[in-house]
Amino acid sequence: MKLNVDNDLTVRKLFIFCTYMESENLARTAETLGISTVSVHRALHTLEESLRCPLFTHKGRNLVALPAAWTLLEYSREALQTLSQGLDETRRTAGIGLGHLRIGTLYSLSLETVPRLIMNMKLRRPELELNLTMGSNQVLTGMLQNNQLDAIIISVTETEINQKVFEQVGLFQDDIYLAVPGAEPRDATEDVDLREYSDKPFVSLDEGFATFTGFQEACHVAGFEPNIVTRVNDIFSMLSLVQAGMGYSLVPGRMRKQYEHDLQFRKLAEPYQMRQQIAIVFARNREHDPNLLALVAEGRMYALSLQDKAQPRA
Repeated sequence: MKLNVDNDLTVRKLFIFCTYMESENLARTAETLGISTVSVHRALHTLEESLRCPLFTHKGRNLVALPAAWTLLEYSREALQTLSQGLDETRRTAGIGLGHLRIGTLYSLSLETVPRLIMNMKLRRPELELNLTMGSNQVLTGMLQNNQLDAIIISVTETEINQKVFEQVGLFQDDIYLAVPGAEPRDATEDVDLREYSDKPFVSLDEGFATFTGFQEACHVAGFEPNIVTRVNDIFSMLSLVQAGMGYSLVPGRMRKQYEHDLQFRKLAEPYQMRQQIAIVFARNREHDPNLLALVAEGRMYALSLQDKAQPRA
């Protein structure tokens, strides 16, 4: 396909031209577009230069359209309408700027963080439909990279995020605890030496979940290979197994409130302490998507609310 046009012929100039042709008034066109009359006049003049064809004649300070201008208007309107539809369909294919937002999250964030974000998002944009997918860090990151999700809320501590491709908005940090069956005698000591559990059975999430890598690293720091008796695909099943006495596990502190009456959550001693950074992650090339901007705004408000709670009262 070959276009016999100058490189200076732009969509913006055609749009200004079409707007001017509706009133044939420089001042009114400038007011409609929010630009100066000089900018309108320059756009029309350079459009003629790009086409190498006269479009207007001067009558005092006014520009009077020639027959060539009316011909260009007919085709320009059609071209701009087709282009606009094409851009809308392109965004629709990419899932951008539509009436729904696809969010991926960890199971452990479905107790409080994600419901609060969704509820506030609905207050901010009631017409927006939110589709939620839960899975592991690995699965969610892959879906984001393949454009199957618009944003994910994950632990970025244990995930390699390409800073050039993806944007992060931090929400909070979370400590990791040793989950112990509730029926087990209470331990009066403040911190847990993980080495004392080297011969104990453990239950774990599958590889790819946020806490799996940290779980392995903590045990290696303690100098033992954990005896994992079973692995599961969600944190709720894992904690149910701990509650049933099948074994111990390492879990994020955000689960304590839900299971405080069924399990003990013991703080790890200094050498084995781990912390997760929870963040919203999305593609940098979509940073101006209005739906993502709304999610980011709610994420920052949520982060600030947690900081306010953490501040000691005077």
